[in-house]
Amino acid sequence: MKTACYFRNATVFEQMRTLLKTAGYESTLFDSEMRFLRAVRSTDYDLLLIDMPTAPGDDDGIFSWLGFRGTERVPTIVTSPLRGAEHIAYALDRGADDFVARPFERVELLARINALMRRCKPAPKANVIDFAGFALNRDTSSLSYLGTPVPLTSREFSMAWLFFSSPGKYISRETIGNVIWSADSEIAGRTIEQHVYKLRKKLNLGEQPTVLIRTAYNQGYRLELCGPGDTSAAPG
Repeated sequence: MKTACYFRNATVFEQMRTLLKTAGYESTLFDSEMRFLRAVRSTDYDLLLIDMPTAPGDDDGIFSWLGFRGTERVPTIVTSPLRGAEHIAYALDRGADDFVARPFERVELLARINALMRRCKPAPKANVIDFAGFALNRDTSSLSYLGTPVPLTSREFSMAWLFFSSPGKYISRETIGNVIWSADSEIAGRTIEQHVYKLRKKLNLGEQPTVLIRTAYNQGYRLELCGPGDTSAAPG
């Protein structure tokens, strides 16, 4: 079983690697968030282990990514020396499947991994989204409105899929950067606004548009249904 481990402390990872090896698990260390995210996008892993050495901030990139994985969910365990209920709730609420406080007993960790793998058997992927007359097909990376194709670039489609997967929910620029570009917000942020602007124009169809992408300062963007009088999104 292939395991990707995001650990910023090599000593802690080595302890984990040794433990996993005794159970026949292959583990790869990533000490950079960017390299970890790029790897899990390009390689099929069976399990993700993420260490949380300190309390994360509200804009923590790895947990933003966890919360917006959609149906492409690899079973994920967060380990941490933090034992407070608020830290456990934070990790679970943002997409982790289990939380293990460290130091931990070998028998407990392996039992938790085995239990998680049993209940996280791959589910059929949701490859089609229908919303407000729009249809997105992930197999063909295509978007249509009332049956009429809407041409999108590959990144525009990825962004549209992200928005249509979570209508009404604000998605931060950092999350968009992590999910689509696998980069931090400072790198991807140069082009995110431009892509949002172009996608807005392509979704602005018909005499009365049915959806818009709203911008909120310090919150990001969200897709929402147009109300009476709504003809365009707020400036990006």
